[in-house]
Amino acid sequence: MTTPRQTASLNAPEPKNAPEPRYAELVAQIAQELGGHRGEIVILSHVDPDGDALGSCLGLQRALKLVGGQAQTYMNVPQYLEFLPAEGEVLPELKAWPEDALLVVLDVDNNDVRRVAGADLSSFGGRVINIDHHGTNARRADLGLVDPTQAATAGMVADIAQLLLDAASKDWTPEIATPLLTGLNTDTGSFRFANTSPAVLRQAASLVERGAQLAWINDRLSQNPPRYFALLREVLGSMAFSHGGKVVTARVDEAMLGRAGAVWDDVESYVNTIRSARGTELACLFKDYGTHVKLSLRSRGRVSAQNIAVGLGGGGHFPAAGATVQGDYAAVSKAFEEAAQTELERVGLGG
Repeated sequence: MTTPRQTASLNAPEPKNAPEPRYAELVAQIAQELGGHRGEIVILSHVDPDGDALGSCLGLQRALKLVGGQAQTYMNVPQYLEFLPAEGEVLPELKAWPEDALLVVLDVDNNDVRRVAGADLSSFGGRVINIDHHGTNARRADLGLVDPTQAATAGMVADIAQLLLDAASKDWTPEIATPLLTGLNTDTGSFRFANTSPAVLRQAASLVERGAQLAWINDRLSQNPPRYFALLREVLGSMAFSHGGKVVTARVDEAMLGRAGAVWDDVESYVNTIRSARGTELACLFKDYGTHVKLSLRSRGRVSAQNIAVGLGGGGHFPAAGATVQGDYAAVSKAFEEAAQTELERVGLGG
């Protein structure tokens, strides 16, 4: 019987984490095409959207509408991010492709149909623009901007929005700047992760100068319903340490959700909670759905969460990555432990 890890790794792409040398040129090309498109612009991102996914989509949509474009985001917004869009501003699913539509896919590889949510890509034959910062991106869009050295896709969208607004002689608004700052904020761990470069801080400051409400963003992101804390008790009870204390894991399943009266949306931040355990190099949260398991990985910087995720059929970044693996928890957990051991040994932390 083939293990989940062996099955997943057959098609695992090699991450390409170099900067995009034509960055400014591609930003200009994308802004020109978006600004000149007279039909509907459909904006999509990945399944289980996070702050960068929603923030990037919403910031671009609002910028396009300000300059006279037709743009619509399709996404199931998670409960913890429902504060960001206005009512009815983001729709759950595109039923039929508009004539002459232009598709923009943000924060995910447009070729990975398992990861793009909001519409059926198999029935779309038009032009695709892909903007992303994942090193595992296959780079096959009609017009693509992929730069894994960027902290967040939202920062790339901010550069494109600047050119769109300049070309139309429009000024930034807080409504455009706030979701883009949300994307930067969440993908840098509130500017605490190692990807918080001077350039990121300068861009964040620029968005604040343009009206982005950082304090409001942080306040809303920090609010959780009572059920979150009931489930947190269950998650902390599942914590386990392995590999000499270098790896910390926790698990969530349907039974735990039921006891806490919680939903899967409540789970997203727990991996960062267990990551704070002293002495660990890697944290993994297992979301056990029974037939498959989703893994959320976080690294402190010496081991690559991306390498482990890619080996399990997923993707992401060096410090933060994820994978969905078919199989039961016992098999997936074993595959993860083997992948983690391989990565620890690669960087001299094994044994």
